[in-house]
Amino acid sequence: MVELTVIEGNAPAAEADPAAAPGVAKVYGQLVLAFPQDLYIPPDALEVILESFEGPLDLLLYLIRRHNLDVLDIPMASLTRQYLSYVEGMRHSHLELAAEYLLMAALLIEIKSRMLLPKPSAESGSEPEDPRAELVRRLLEYEQMKLAAERVGAIPQAGRDYTLVQVAVGERLAVTRFPDVSPEDLRQVWVGLLSRAKMSRHHKVTREQLSVRSHMTRILRALRDRAFMEFTELFSPERGVPEMVVTLLAILELGKEYLVTITQQAAFAPIYVRVRDGSTFD
Repeated sequence: MVELTVIEGNAPAAEADPAAAPGVAKVYGQLVLAFPQDLYIPPDALEVILESFEGPLDLLLYLIRRHNLDVLDIPMASLTRQYLSYVEGMRHSHLELAAEYLLMAALLIEIKSRMLLPKPSAESGSEPEDPRAELVRRLLEYEQMKLAAERVGAIPQAGRDYTLVQVAVGERLAVTRFPDVSPEDLRQVWVGLLSRAKMSRHHKVTREQLSVRSHMTRILRALRDRAFMEFTELFSPERGVPEMVVTLLAILELGKEYLVTITQQAAFAPIYVRVRDGSTFD
């Protein structure tokens, strides 16, 4: 490990003590008053870059904006001269990086040469195309993309402009929070359960013990104290369809055995049931 110490001082102190002279270095605590003979300094040990560009278009745009030139009316002579001076300095330091810049230099020289040539007369009467048109279009598109990149880069980014806050929470301090449930959510769940229950419901068919004879006896008892009854009065709809079917069968069976008479005075008139004359029953 080499310890380098630079001691600064004024001129009178430097004459009295060489160690106090400005620019004096120490290596391992020893004064170094002269450069070592075997000291090797690489060519790229110290490099100062005043301006850095991302490509030929970036350099051209820099030169145009620096000298307040009009992009739509570029003076090719002065622009090409400044561009070539920069590329010439680049060739001495980084030749491998100058290839793309040299290609643009050739394009600038070509445009400059075409502008020096006499303009051919247009056959259709329109003006000939400006040799700088394609270069101007590329410069304007590059400037738009560069401005857009600067606006995107100005957006705050995590890790560059701010740091994300991270909080470590122990298991004992962690509280499980469940989301709130509204009555409408409960209603939807209940409707879903009902629909599932209807789909999986099993139908069980049972045989109900209904006797036609018992219903015949009930009808005769109802007609015992009355001369006749309306047909609909013998039915009880609230007891269900099976009960009504058995009642109808009982009435028909009574009529078949000539125990009751079913009459109707006119069309669409009410139907009446009465006990037949001479009928006996318990």
